[in-house]
Amino acid sequence: MRQPWFVRGDLDGFFGLAVDNLVQILLIVALTRGLLHFPDALVFGRILPGIAMSLLVGNFYYGWQARVLAARTGREDVTALPFGINTPSIFAYVFLVMLPVWIGSSDLPTAERAERAWQAGLTACFLSGIIEAAGALVGERIRKHTPRAALLSALSGIALAFIAMDFLFRIYAHPLVGLIGFGFVLGHYMSGRSLPFGIPAGLLAVLLGTFAAWIFKDPTLPVISIPWGFALPESSLTALLAGFGLPGLGSAWTVILSMGLLNVLGTLQNIESAEAAGDAYPVPATMLINGLATGVAACFGSCFPTTVYIGHPGWKAMGARSGYSIANGLFWAAVILPGFAPLLARSVPVEAGAGIVVWIAIVITAQAFQATPARHAPAIALGFFPALAAWGVVIVTGALRAVDIIPDAKNLSRIDGSGAFVISGALHLWAGFLFTSTLWAALGCDLIDRKFKAAAGWATLAAVLSCFGLIHGVRITPVGPVETLALGAAGWEIPASYAVIALVFLLQGRRAA
Repeated sequence: MRQPWFVRGDLDGFFGLAVDNLVQILLIVALTRGLLHFPDALVFGRILPGIAMSLLVGNFYYGWQARVLAARTGREDVTALPFGINTPSIFAYVFLVMLPVWIGSSDLPTAERAERAWQAGLTACFLSGIIEAAGALVGERIRKHTPRAALLSALSGIALAFIAMDFLFRIYAHPLVGLIGFGFVLGHYMSGRSLPFGIPAGLLAVLLGTFAAWIFKDPTLPVISIPWGFALPESSLTALLAGFGLPGLGSAWTVILSMGLLNVLGTLQNIESAEAAGDAYPVPATMLINGLATGVAACFGSCFPTTVYIGHPGWKAMGARSGYSIANGLFWAAVILPGFAPLLARSVPVEAGAGIVVWIAIVITAQAFQATPARHAPAIALGFFPALAAWGVVIVTGALRAVDIIPDAKNLSRIDGSGAFVISGALHLWAGFLFTSTLWAALGCDLIDRKFKAAAGWATLAAVLSCFGLIHGVRITPVGPVETLALGAAGWEIPASYAVIALVFLLQGRRAA
């Protein structure tokens, strides 16, 4: 049986996926231009074309994969795996990979600082693609030995702290643009009731917010100076390779590895979810293309990994098949490559889609509790705290820099001494927080299950990692705090404390036996 190229459900699926990608692209434009001071030529001429290429590769493959499965099984109702830009990785790579490089290059001209931060992002994205592709070989083993709650807790921490909070602030700073649309998003997704005429809630939120921004002359619309022109993809291999030699990239490897592993496990779970809905896709090929699309993004200028999205059963329920995936890839290539992306960014404020991003964060956090045993809920909550501490560090140091105060040792000590915020402790939690979140949540799961020896193993691993600064390792430089991978970077008290905790767990296990 040949599946039709496009059916009515594909239209709904396309709008849902395209609006989701629209919000990601507006977010990337806002963060790279506003926080990292990337010039428009770099954002619209290099990064977005790289995104277009990765979306073409991934969406075309997963659409073709669905058609192959339909032909092989004789079914017409096969739905392609949803695919797009990885939302948590956007925040992780901007705040925890590129921003530290930008800050650490403060003695250089702005253009060169932006170039270095971009190079760091390219390298991180490329390495993430390698990890994703290798997931076909190691993903099952990692999933077998690490509680699901531990991995989802780390991802949820990013969702709550670095995604939801920032966009909630944006919504309430510009309520006419963001809050009304957020209400429609909540009303649709939380109740499960469709809107009149089947209008996608995300599309309606963006249209309402854009309309409000234009009518009330809201200042959320960005000023973009780049003239119209084709934005054809160019090779970025030279810049990618240059990123490996950047001095500030070493401390970001925990973020790269953690996000790569989370993408691997998330893709495995999404493949399982699709199979439960009736569409059984091969794991190795699916994960290999997932990593390949991220690698393509990096090679053509994008710093942001792509991934298989959660929610395949939802797209299947709305009647989407293979056409929605192929249409999404074609649409974004048709918008970005001919040079229409600056016009889109000038016309649609990111706040208009903020409600969709907050909803994504809600879904990610809810999944951590829904997809794990109920008894592990305290362990998931335990894993949130390092991410919240890391967010606090980013907010405090960013606010200081915004008012021209360097967060050096003197100023950080003044904050510590004021009693308003114990930033010295927060800094240790900030360094390598994704690994710390995973370790804490895994330790908590094993304690709940009374696996004291396994819990002692996680505490021992934390002691070893902190000895070498892989977690909790921080150094205060003249331009601010940086994560430091070095023996003793976390001090001796933290590793020693973890070792004592491991011993206590072992003694508890012996007593229980």
